[in-house]
Amino acid sequence: MNATDRTPADLLRSALAADPARPLVTFYDDATGERVELSVATFANWVAKTANLIQDGLSAEPGDRVALLLPAHWQTAVWLLACSSVGVVADVAGDPARADFVVAGPGRFEAGLACRGERYALSLAPLGRRFVPAPPEGYADYAVDVPTHGDRFAPYAPVDPEEPALIVAGAEYTSAELVERARADAPALGLMSPASRLLSGLPYDTWEGLSAGLYAPLATGGSVVLCRNLDQVSEETLTRRIDSERVTATAR
Repeated sequence: MNATDRTPADLLRSALAADPARPLVTFYDDATGERVELSVATFANWVAKTANLIQDGLSAEPGDRVALLLPAHWQTAVWLLACSSVGVVADVAGDPARADFVVAGPGRFEAGLACRGERYALSLAPLGRRFVPAPPEGYADYAVDVPTHGDRFAPYAPVDPEEPALIVAGAEYTSAELVERARADAPALGLMSPASRLLSGLPYDTWEGLSAGLYAPLATGGSVVLCRNLDQVSEETLTRRIDSERVTATAR
């Protein structure tokens, strides 16, 4: 990654320029058997479409707060990078009543109704499928709306690295702090080179989970095998996964 990268969106652009075809996020849900692998290019495409939805569909502006009521999931990672691209604050598991917008997944739809702004629902079904027959009342369906947005994104206003970008577990971080902390975390997580591949079973509701499950691999040119419901697999299955996915380090 480039030393001049100061926002998560910068890191993604550098990753895209370096090797768009390499895997960036490989996601497992061990409650459903789902496996999804996203290359840098595919992940960046989802981020661009979602950032355009945030900027044009929601008319969100830098500094607005988006409550993300979502688990550790590949679509959550997309929303985190899309928020960074626009300059809005991603408030992970934040109070919907204090947010300008809310994005919620199963089990959090009722809580999200406390937000007076627009709301998006994610089914978190395999392949990002839409709700059938309709999303929860009070919500728009992300899977229906996001494909209509463009594959390239340009913010209307430059993102200031020194402005707030993330709130998690009561702590607030600027974009520059995110990048600095992610780089600093990398050695302890075993992310020693661009070939590093980290398997993380940590939730996304702490900095440690977000760093291992997204930011540190992105900051070092590595990749992440993000596992939801990892406690439902045996050690034998996990060992086979580590081998088949060429995992070099784990965070559990």
